[in-house]
Amino acid sequence: MNRYPLWKYILIAVTLVLGFIFTLPNLYGESPAIQVSPLRTTAKADTGLMQQVEESLKAGKISYQGVFMDQASVKVRFADTDTQLKAKDIVQAKLGTGYVVALNLLPSSPKWLTSIGALPMYLGLDLRGGVHFLLQVDMKAALDKAVERYTGDIRTTLRDKKIYYAGISRTGQSVEVKFRDADSRAKAEKEISNAYGDLLLKEQDVEGEFKLIGTLKVEAQKRLQELALQQNITTLRNRVNELGVAEPIIQQQGIDRVVVQLPGVQDTAKAKDILGRTATLEVRLVDEEHSDPATLQAAIAGQVPFGSELYTERDGRPVLVKKNVVLTGEYINDASPGFDSQTSQAAVHVNLDGRGARIFKNITRENVGKRMAILLVEKGHAEVITAPVIREEIGGGRVQITGMQDAVEANDVALLLRAGALAAPMEIVEERTVGPSLGADNITKGFNSNIYGFVAIAIFMIMYYNLFGVISTFALAVNVLFLLSILSLLQATLTLPGMAGIALTVGMAIDANVLINERIREELRSGMSPQAAIYSGYERAFGTILDSNITTLIAGVALFWLGSGPVKGFAVVLCLGILTSMFSAVMVSRGIVNLVYGRQARLTKVSI
Repeated sequence: MNRYPLWKYILIAVTLVLGFIFTLPNLYGESPAIQVSPLRTTAKADTGLMQQVEESLKAGKISYQGVFMDQASVKVRFADTDTQLKAKDIVQAKLGTGYVVALNLLPSSPKWLTSIGALPMYLGLDLRGGVHFLLQVDMKAALDKAVERYTGDIRTTLRDKKIYYAGISRTGQSVEVKFRDADSRAKAEKEISNAYGDLLLKEQDVEGEFKLIGTLKVEAQKRLQELALQQNITTLRNRVNELGVAEPIIQQQGIDRVVVQLPGVQDTAKAKDILGRTATLEVRLVDEEHSDPATLQAAIAGQVPFGSELYTERDGRPVLVKKNVVLTGEYINDASPGFDSQTSQAAVHVNLDGRGARIFKNITRENVGKRMAILLVEKGHAEVITAPVIREEIGGGRVQITGMQDAVEANDVALLLRAGALAAPMEIVEERTVGPSLGADNITKGFNSNIYGFVAIAIFMIMYYNLFGVISTFALAVNVLFLLSILSLLQATLTLPGMAGIALTVGMAIDANVLINERIREELRSGMSPQAAIYSGYERAFGTILDSNITTLIAGVALFWLGSGPVKGFAVVLCLGILTSMFSAVMVSRGIVNLVYGRQARLTKVSI
């Protein structure tokens, strides 16, 4: 009657072992470390950089517990925070401003746990410490940028349609086009209104000048502002993820603000540097008229021709590039690494949006036989990635950028282009730093509250239900073990609300055992035999347990669906806790009861 088949015991044993293994990394904690990464995203974190870091530490007589390299950075682990701070200063002084040396925390789990994917839970800003920024997007700059783009596009359109105009310029947030007669203005107005539906056109006659003023419609302004905000969020998220900051929070707040939280980052200056590391792509034409060696030498000496700028190609050769930017990275929809089908060299395949494709087609059609430079601009420094010769008109918006040294570089450039640039400047209007000591205090208080609650429940259950109370307490411990292991397996971020969810789960999980124990007592009082009472108690209590947990689960799902941030974290812990409590309270506790009482043929008394 009260015997489990073998497969159920095997299932319970396997889940207990797995639960213990995946919970184990949380007991090892984290150790202080520094993270060294190149400032420029095209630079690599290689063995040479790791060697430089090690030599710097040895020269400074700084002892470290380990150094290793991942895809984007070199990380060094230390015994304490004092050594960590000294090492940061020494390494930064040695490497200079070309590298970011940031403070970090690394899991102290043994290698065998890490190798099987057993990692500790991420801790949120309130537990681990970190930095919080509120950034304001400069929407005026975003609109100015859009109007500037329209100015260039209208110039190209009028030139293509051979409509003569006296001048075109941006005045504030409007485009002003001057004509010598009303007929030309009428033709231009028709073409511009057909091509650019977002512009509201207005004629103006001033002292014999025929002007056409184009301003952005209100709905277009709102759409552009929304797009600018979303692009900035995407760019920030890509940049922060690329730098390896674990579980960052980057989300919109209001119509023009972005919240950025970087758990574990204690260095505010470095965090600002991370947020400012945005790169952009520019397409310009090479100044073919001044490409002779004498002019280049003069440019290197400081005599750069008017309308041009001097840059350096990747192989070190100087090149003069026109100042006028014909295309920017904001037109890029996607970028992926690949190979040139003809030369098999590494390349980056770029997809442009509709407007970018049209601009690129016009540029390539008008400049066949000339060189076109593709520049990567990052923190005010520009580098010519490649400057190929335009062989033919390129339409369709699919562009191939060659000149990469290898597939790894092509992958990096594609990643950088996908990350894109900020659509509009942003200003930090609020910044807060949560110190690691405060986070550790929160962890201690949260951990103690859960321990005290568990001990109090265990004492009550053992005193009130005797052996069944012991079994219930063990099932409760198993429930916490399962919950922590699942959160670790999912690499969830634990915050203070999440710890509150664990405490609530502990309290709710014991309810199922109370229901079972009380049901068994009732059956015994009604005269049923102990074996039958145990069987009936579990069977009849299951329906009630299921009903109560389902209603709570529905509430948890609603919290997750409608909530955000900490509320979602609380809901995730609550829902997972309900599922693990169902398993532990019903299956694990009954398995133990069956082991204790199930094999006794003549059971006359149970300890409950």
